[in-house]
Amino acid sequence: MATHLHDSVLQTLTLIQKRRGDPGEMARLARHAERELRGWLYGASREAAGEDDLVAALHAAAAEVEDRFGAAVELVTVGTCRLDERTRAVAGAASEALTNAAKHAGVPRVSVFAEVADGQVVVVVRDRGRGFDQAAGPGGSGGQGRGRGIPDSIVGRMRRQGGDATIRSAPGAGTQVELRMPVARA
Repeated sequence: MATHLHDSVLQTLTLIQKRRGDPGEMARLARHAERELRGWLYGASREAAGEDDLVAALHAAAAEVEDRFGAAVELVTVGTCRLDERTRAVAGAASEALTNAAKHAGVPRVSVFAEVADGQVVVVVRDRGRGFDQAAGPGGSGGQGRGRGIPDSIVGRMRRQGGDATIRSAPGAGTQVELRMPVARA
């Protein structure tokens, strides 16, 4: 245990001390250390239970976005379900929406709400950032709409598995991506 704490948490605390002049970097490092420590403390029990579920996939996507882009991800979940082709599509589309928000919204925080109930999964990814002009299309001016991420990695991914994605955005008003997928009732 001492070796693991030294290799992860103590080294991160040392980095935080060295970067105390950069509050954003300190917060990112602290979130990373917290995730790593929680994963280590609770990971063994999750692995023993064979957890391969939607909530775990969303936590992994949020952690990756936080580490890559330094944006904080506030994740709230209600219920979960096992990963299968459909829920993997939801997790992948949510990851793409998080990545787009972190890269293009220009805000330090992105919110995610996920609920599994009544035979469906609903995931909402929201930022209060730049937004983009939906009428201009995915390649249009500014914001999250650049490239093929929305039509292929979000909307297309969801539709190929029988789900739906709704994007709401406007310049200066942020972006909301709502994902809906029917799933087997538990």
